[in-house]
Amino acid sequence: MKDNQKGTLYLVPTPIGNLEDMTYRAVRILGEVDAIAAEDTRHTGLLLKHFDIKKPLISYHEHNKEEKGLAIIHMLLEGQHIACVSDAGMPAISDPGADLVDKAIAADIPIVPLPGANAALTALIASGLDTKQFTFFGFLPKRGKHRNEALEAIRQHRGTLLFYEAPHRLEEVLLDMYKVLGNRPIVIAREVTKKFETFLRTDLASLCSDLDEITYKGEFVLLLGGAETSDEEKLSEEVPLSYEDAVAALVTEGMPKKEAIREVAKRFGVSRRDVYNAVER
Repeated sequence: MKDNQKGTLYLVPTPIGNLEDMTYRAVRILGEVDAIAAEDTRHTGLLLKHFDIKKPLISYHEHNKEEKGLAIIHMLLEGQHIACVSDAGMPAISDPGADLVDKAIAADIPIVPLPGANAALTALIASGLDTKQFTFFGFLPKRGKHRNEALEAIRQHRGTLLFYEAPHRLEEVLLDMYKVLGNRPIVIAREVTKKFETFLRTDLASLCSDLDEITYKGEFVLLLGGAETSDEEKLSEEVPLSYEDAVAALVTEGMPKKEAIREVAKRFGVSRRDVYNAVER
């Protein structure tokens, strides 16, 4: 490590299940820094013990990130080198480390990221889904209404969609995905890199008709096929470009007429009154 007036913040990935995925560089950095900021100090303590690393641990998590984050920045400004780790995988990915990175950037503190284990990307390369274009969304909102709104907002995203989910919410999340996004390919990656690692490759319709085939234990990554065509493209490809035909097509699919008029107005970029007058004349 270089001697700077300010310390360096190291972002150090940790294994997501298999301790052999710890890199030589990660072990070295953890052994050289002045302290380690960890989500769960007991969990990280076991990791450090395994690699015979003895360093002070700072409890840094979602509920104390403001107070402890400022304290860590103060340590860095004094010249101490700090490593930030997540319980598993990449710090700052669905993780309070992102807030610490923001604070360090604002204070012009050097930041050094290390490559390493990540559950979403590890699952993606074995999914069989599109790896050229993909979007990571992390955890969906916990409440059904907000979750459905979030799913509706990403309904037309191209490429593979990546999510994390807890086992106790998995069933309701899958049903909401099918309801909002329709049938599309899905891969459920469970316990990635661990002893009971499994990949279930199917589609939402088949899965939601038999949810008992899932083992609701462990850590999950959900990978969904993206939209093949946007709603605007469907309008231009499948129906004539008239307000009447566009509304009729949506009504045929089961959408209420009033809602169909609103949707067509949005897609064509015109007022609802224009569409209404064309349909009702």
